[in-house]
Amino acid sequence: MSKKNLLLKIILPLIILVIGVIGFKSLTGLSTPPKKQAQPQRGLLVEVLTIATQPHQVTVHATGTVAPGMEISLVPEVSGKIDWLSPQLVTGGFFRKGEKLLEIDQRDYRLAVEQAQATLAQAEVALQTEEQQSKLALEEWQLLNMDDKGEPSPLVLRAPQLKKEKANLDAARAGLKKAQLNLQRTTLYAPFDCRIRTEQVDPGQYLRAGTAVATLAGTAQAEIKVPLPLSELQWLDIPRAGDTHTGSRATISLTSGSERLTWTGEIVRSAGEIDPASHMATIIVAVDTADGNRSTPQGQLDLSVGLFVDVALHGTHLPEVVSIPRSALRENYSVWLADLEDRLQIRPVHVLRREQDTLLIDEGLSAGERMILTTLDGAVTGLLLRPMAQEQTR
Repeated sequence: MSKKNLLLKIILPLIILVIGVIGFKSLTGLSTPPKKQAQPQRGLLVEVLTIATQPHQVTVHATGTVAPGMEISLVPEVSGKIDWLSPQLVTGGFFRKGEKLLEIDQRDYRLAVEQAQATLAQAEVALQTEEQQSKLALEEWQLLNMDDKGEPSPLVLRAPQLKKEKANLDAARAGLKKAQLNLQRTTLYAPFDCRIRTEQVDPGQYLRAGTAVATLAGTAQAEIKVPLPLSELQWLDIPRAGDTHTGSRATISLTSGSERLTWTGEIVRSAGEIDPASHMATIIVAVDTADGNRSTPQGQLDLSVGLFVDVALHGTHLPEVVSIPRSALRENYSVWLADLEDRLQIRPVHVLRREQDTLLIDEGLSAGERMILTTLDGAVTGLLLRPMAQEQTR
């Protein structure tokens, strides 16, 4: 290989490399790096509710036990053997007002009526006889004392004997009424629509007057005994002695399978005492248990004695109040707000009342303010926010 060719193979690549380096530096020297643009600050994404003040009716939620609105003991007023007994006179049996429950053997009482009637007849005859004797005595005195302008004495006119016979007649009449009343009392009737809660009676049994044989519970009305903390009483209208109006309305509900049964009622009184163990007061809610006062067709579960039911008591109407979710209340009775610049503000509030899912606020919040619902770690005043999903509070 000639020297000329050798030099070309060595020098030519070096020349090309040098030219490339010079060109790269020239190009890079002419370009300027792009300016860095400042990234906008992005606040924390939070969900907010727009505050609204509105009227609100306080609802006190509680539970209660069903008791009969009316309950009496069935007590015979006369003694005797049972002559007839209704087959429905068993525990759970139902009677309409005026239906016959049982009948005591009437034979002795019918005889007593007949005897009293005879005694009355004798007394009437005796009085008539004595009246005639008194009349004759007066005529005799007048014949013997024609010139005497005085008056005969009561003894002459047989006044004591006449008074005695009149008293005997009154006693005979009273005796007949008593015998007839005892005869009526041999038959016992249902005093109102009722169910038999308990009974201790069998056909042919001898009953003694004054001994209870059954317990009857009225079916037209039930009472719900509802224990409540003393702090809840201020929200309810509870009638006191002498009041003629009814108290706060109530909704009674019970779940039976897939059905939710409801009745309406009203507070009628308080039990008038505080339970020493629980320190709770008991109020009484009266419920009309007629077929029309229920949310389900006839034939479903009745509001039976002993049932444990849910009770919603509809109490005081508050004219202007803010209702917020319980979860929105933060430490030290405060809430978080998003101000006009979307920055976090911490505001103390006054909780007027706690309800099942909400809090009622009467101080510290104004209509139109945005309350933060999202829970934040390390929340501080001035924290930049990105509010979203604004809704009216309900």
